[in-house]
Amino acid sequence: MNKIRVLLVDDSEQFLQSATTFLSQCPSVEVIGTATSGKDAIKKVQELSPDLVLMDIAMPGMNGIEATQRIKAKPGGPKIIILTIHDDAEYRSAAKDAGADGFVRKPDLRTHLLTMIH
Repeated sequence: MNKIRVLLVDDSEQFLQSATTFLSQCPSVEVIGTATSGKDAIKKVQELSPDLVLMDIAMPGMNGIEATQRIKAKPGGPKIIILTIHDDAEYRSAAKDAGADGFVRKPDLRTHLLTMIH
């Protein structure tokens, strides 16, 4: 079985480490890289060709919504799940409009993310 190759995008190093540790416990998932901004995420998607990007919304410079829109504008790109502490209709709508494939609140990461990935 091929592993799902994941790129984590968040401006918090602590969150990146925690999410990497959590995802490493799942035998079907491999974290292949991290990025700390939307601009860096676009570059890493081109370099690493992940199957899935887990994208934060609030980041300095280019936010996750804009980065999602740019990544999704190119054919054959990865699936993108927005991972954020923000949970209101405006953010969900913006994520959907940008082309995100899913939306998970960070507090629900451990209970909902792996189900959504698979």
